[in-house]
Amino acid sequence: MIKVYSTPFCPYCVTLKDYLKEKKVVFAEVDVSENEKERDEMVELSGQIGVPVVNIDGKIIVGFDKAEIDATLGLK
Repeated sequence: MIKVYSTPFCPYCVTLKDYLKEKKVVFAEVDVSENEKERDEMVELSGQIGVPVVNIDGKIIVGFDKAEIDATLGLK
């Protein structure tokens, strides 16, 4: 399960989601500007209030860290 915590006005979030779509990675998108419960979950998991934050089967990646995302998902 891949969950992307983002906001609609974050350019890094858009870039991250576009990258995952390009790689045909299925993910759930969570708009933390609209969902307080999910925002609290993101902060608890990552210790961050900034977005994007990616949860890949429990591995938390803060920001659009392409190398870390690729390594975690086994992408090339």
